[in-house]
Amino acid sequence: MKTYDWIIIGAGITGTALAYELAKTGFSVLLLEQYPMPQNATRYSYGGISYWAGTTPITQQLSQESMARYPILSQELDADIQFRELDLLLTIPSNSDPKTTSASYAHLTIPPTRLNIQEACELEPLLNKNAISGALTIKHGHIHPNKTAQAYIQAMLRLGGELQFTQVLELNQGLKSVKTTTATFHSANIAICAGGLSRQLLKLAGIPIKMYFSHAEIIETPPVDLRLRTLVTPANLQRLQLEIAATQIDKLWDESGYEPVAPILDAGAVQFLDGSLRLGQISRILTNPYASINSEASEKWLRTSINNILPTLEKLPGTRHHCLVAFTKDKFPLIGKIPEFENIYIFSGFSSPFVFVPPLATRFAKFVSGYQDKIISQMSPDRTNLS
Repeated sequence: MKTYDWIIIGAGITGTALAYELAKTGFSVLLLEQYPMPQNATRYSYGGISYWAGTTPITQQLSQESMARYPILSQELDADIQFRELDLLLTIPSNSDPKTTSASYAHLTIPPTRLNIQEACELEPLLNKNAISGALTIKHGHIHPNKTAQAYIQAMLRLGGELQFTQVLELNQGLKSVKTTTATFHSANIAICAGGLSRQLLKLAGIPIKMYFSHAEIIETPPVDLRLRTLVTPANLQRLQLEIAATQIDKLWDESGYEPVAPILDAGAVQFLDGSLRLGQISRILTNPYASINSEASEKWLRTSINNILPTLEKLPGTRHHCLVAFTKDKFPLIGKIPEFENIYIFSGFSSPFVFVPPLATRFAKFVSGYQDKIISQMSPDRTNLS
């Protein structure tokens, strides 16, 4: 019977980066993923890297490490992750005061620059000038999220790691095993990197965890000739307030039929190097991770909102997609051993995964190899027992 040093559950950006870093450190690694064609938040994300948005010494330190890592990551992984810098345009709605909005960004490591309506439309000619009172802009990192996850996987495999496509059914701490639909795998340690499904997966094992998830919906288009020059997103993201409201009563999350707060839509868009776009996004708080959502109504809502800010994108051909997005109450990920469980770890709940996952995956691999790390220690799941 083969026993691995680590089983990693989930092959989004968190699981693939962690599997690679653990394999690079010398551990034997098995990565488990349910779907050969990804259906996770990584697959449907914008791929933005907000180096500039640090607000604490920890986030500023990790942002610096991320800035140093990404320019060399394609070479390290021997695959093109399409890393680049592009202009981020944070739109300010016509009924909001640009000065007030700009002031709300003043505490960040690098505050974005305020633009008037004309300057914003010169930077992004597809903008509807009547929908904004101005905008903020800053240089923003960007990758192709799915290509990056696949690059991590291939690099892990070259280091001797293994990958299995199978659904996890049960975690057994005593036997140090993971039961799936195809086999039972044994490992000294298990790391949960399942994003929005992490809470549900741990709940099946009788493990409570203060992690939450939203249902995110976007439209993905095929490659088109039209060109979007910037990554467009609202300056005042409603999603942040949605997540705060959703975590006020934790016990609601132990039932599967609740919608604690109404859904929101943050209208934005990004175009990848192949010409395809992602338009989004709706965020819903439904405590059932498998809840049914009216896709036709969602697509209509998405297209109507996009029409307001970027009207030429509204009628582009595209497909509406849905995924789960994990988050925590304090916006920091949960990283480390789960309290009272000997060999089960979590590495999930990232609010800005493309900034923080690469440096934290490296730090975690060193941490479990015996090196002390104050940042990893401060992100332990233990802290949620105090809140």
